[in-house]
Amino acid sequence: MDQPDLSAMDHAAKDDLIRFQFAEIAELKSRITALEVRLTKDSHNSSKPPSSDGLRKPAPKSLRQAGQRPKCGQKGHKGSALERVAEPDQVIIHPLPATCDACGSTLDEAHISEARQVFDIPPQPVEVTEHRVLEALCTCGKVHRSDFPEGVTATTQYGPRVQATVVYLTQHHMLPILRTTRILRDTYGVALSPGAVVRMIRSAADHLAPAVADIANAVQNAHVAHFDETGMRVAGKLHWLHTAATPNLTWVGIHTRRGQEAFDAFGILPGFQGTAIHDGWAPYRKYDCRHGLCNAHHLRELTLIHEQYGQRWAKHMIDLLLAAHREVTQGPLAGERIAQINTDYTAILDQGDRVHPIKKRKDGTPHRGQSTPTNLLRRLREYREDVLRFLADPEVPFTNNIAEQAVRMPKVKQKISGCFRTFDGASAFCTIQILSGNLT
Repeated sequence: MDQPDLSAMDHAAKDDLIRFQFAEIAELKSRITALEVRLTKDSHNSSKPPSSDGLRKPAPKSLRQAGQRPKCGQKGHKGSALERVAEPDQVIIHPLPATCDACGSTLDEAHISEARQVFDIPPQPVEVTEHRVLEALCTCGKVHRSDFPEGVTATTQYGPRVQATVVYLTQHHMLPILRTTRILRDTYGVALSPGAVVRMIRSAADHLAPAVADIANAVQNAHVAHFDETGMRVAGKLHWLHTAATPNLTWVGIHTRRGQEAFDAFGILPGFQGTAIHDGWAPYRKYDCRHGLCNAHHLRELTLIHEQYGQRWAKHMIDLLLAAHREVTQGPLAGERIAQINTDYTAILDQGDRVHPIKKRKDGTPHRGQSTPTNLLRRLREYREDVLRFLADPEVPFTNNIAEQAVRMPKVKQKISGCFRTFDGASAFCTIQILSGNLT
């Protein structure tokens, strides 16, 4: 931009130029701050996962208050030391030499002076069971033939323990298919092809499908359920893994879309009438149920604003939410106390609005792009009932940790094994993971 000729400008034009430049400077400062905030975001002050922190890991900052629970093992914690057994499977006695190596006398009446036990895994060769059916011809001419047991359908096949081990290693311990075949070959001598492993996984998913449907129905009828979604790579493309969970039940599913199309296809949210706990993503609002917002997300965003913008109101809100949560864990709050928390909540929002007012156009409508603190203030004010729902309803938790924990193991699977090769494989993993998660 060329420098204007100030000598040719009157006072009014200079005033306009100064106002314009001040506005430009303010806009540039705002953009610089936004860029600096973007660079400083990590898992402790935003919703970014810890895996995105890179080599510069943020210092851990626990939200647990001092004195709630001491570090290390808790009093009464049962140890896990290796204990001796009364009846070992095998006893080996190590004999003494026949004579003393000092004087040559005969060594008689030796006794056990010490015993040490070694625990080890015995060799496990594959066991082959041959089933034989009998056939006899009656004098009347009728042929009688016995039957094979249920499930024995081929001339040669793998038994249920092999199939269960395959599913256990690939779906619960997240091992890749090829590595699973090598483990079974090296430890048991079972030579499985990758195709056989895939068929075993699909067979397990088919058998578990009815139980998974029952879990989905139970979650749909729950008073409180947690919902979340996360990206997963399937066949080289981005898909979305969705979860719906309660403290005792977990359901997960895979879909090509993240929002309402996926919710409708799964069928849990459309019929849900309880309180849906989530992170505030807009598509959840399309369903006619009560909503509760995850305050762990709010605490991280408030931490960012306090640390990067130096805003005291954000620290006051953190303290208020944490104090309210501690009080709720100790017992139901009286109506007067809930009212006081709401009053303090409003006062903190007002304090924040004075520092970060909504930017408006000349016609009074808000600008589309607002600052990070302004957007958070608007959300906390607009959805305050959902933010503070945990105060009055003891079944509504403070965070959405249950749903976030449910998507953790599928992310581990992706990290260990890479992406899923097929959509069917991803769906089978979800089906088996539901039962695995609800049984452990």
